[in-house]
Amino acid sequence: MSKRIGVVTGGGDCPGLNAVIRAVAKASAKRGWDCIGILGGYEGLLEPRQTIPLDYQTLSGLLPRGGTILGTANRGKFSAKVGHAESRLLPKELLDGVKAGMEALGLFALVSIGGDGSLSIAQQLFEHGIPIVGVPKTIDNDLEGMLFTFGFDSAVACATDALDRLHTTAESHDRVMILEVMGRYAGWIALYAGVAGGADVILIPEIPFSYESICEKIQEREKLGKKFTIIVVAEGAREKGGEFVTSAADTTIGEARLGGIGAVVSARLEKCTGKESRVCVLGHLQRCGSPTTFDRALCSIFGATAVELVAAGDFGKMVAFTGPQVGAIKISDVIGKLKVVRPDGNLVRTARALGICFGD
Repeated sequence: MSKRIGVVTGGGDCPGLNAVIRAVAKASAKRGWDCIGILGGYEGLLEPRQTIPLDYQTLSGLLPRGGTILGTANRGKFSAKVGHAESRLLPKELLDGVKAGMEALGLFALVSIGGDGSLSIAQQLFEHGIPIVGVPKTIDNDLEGMLFTFGFDSAVACATDALDRLHTTAESHDRVMILEVMGRYAGWIALYAGVAGGADVILIPEIPFSYESICEKIQEREKLGKKFTIIVVAEGAREKGGEFVTSAADTTIGEARLGGIGAVVSARLEKCTGKESRVCVLGHLQRCGSPTTFDRALCSIFGATAVELVAAGDFGKMVAFTGPQVGAIKISDVIGKLKVVRPDGNLVRTARALGICFGD
C-alpha cells in the first residue's frame, strides 16, 4: 500500500489555493504517494470524515481556477483567532479528533494551507504529535518572515484595476473617489495598489491620519486645477486617536470584521471640503477569480516545496518565500507576529516622493 498524505485549506479563500493543491498532489504522485483532500477545513478530519481523492481527474483545470475545491472555513470549532487577532487554544478533544482522523484515513502527514489562524492551528497540531507542514496563504501579505504570500499579487492587481477605472468617473464628475480595500491590520494592499494605481491619498493602519491633512491635499489639488481626488483606504486605517471601524459587533466567536472606514472618511471629507464624495468597497472581489501569473508560479513552487519538506520529515515547518529563494522556517517563528508596513520603508518613501499623501 502506497504512502498517503492529506491536504487541508483553512481561513479565507484567495486566488491560488487550487494551484497549491494541484502542485502538492502532482509532486506527491511523482514520489508514488497518494494524496487526498480534506473537505471543509480541519473539521473534515472529524467524524463523519469528508475527503476527496486528488487524482489527475480532480486536478484537471485547477491552475487558473480561483477559490478552493476543498472548501474552507474561518469560523467554527477550529477558529484560532477571536476579537482583534487574539489567539485561542484548541481543546484537547479536538486535537485528539484530528489525530484519530489521520490514523483512520491512513495519512502519514498533513499539508496545511492557510494564514496566521490556520497556521496557529497547525502549530498546535504539531505540538500534539501530528506530522504537519504549512503553506502560507493570505492576500494581506502580513505574515512575518515572508517577502510575499500567495494571493497578495492577485489582490493588488484587482485593486489597481479598480483604481484605474475609478479615475475616469472621478475626473468626469470632479469627485473625491474613495476605494476601500482589505488588509486587516496591515496596509500592504492599499500601499502597493495606491502607488501602482496613481492614488493621491493612501490611508493605512501603520500611519494614523487626520482629516485636516487629507483636506489640505484635496485643496492643494484644486489650486493646481485638479478637480478630483483618488483615495485608497485600508480597512484597518484609523484616525489619530481613533478606533478600528468594524462591521460586526460580536467578536467573541471570531475575529472582528473590519470594514466601513471608507464611508466614514467619505462623509467627513464632504463636510470639510464641500466636494461630492463617493466610496467603493472592493470587498471580496479581491479574493476571487483567477490568480495572476506571479501567484500561479509561486503557488506551484510552494506546493512542490511542501512535499519536499514532508519527504525529508521536516515537520513543524512552513514554506517561506524570503527572497530570492523559497525555503522553510519553523511555523512557531511566524504565528502571532504581524508583518506591517514600515512608515520609513522604501515604498512609503517612494510614494511621498511622488506627492502621495498619507494623512499624517
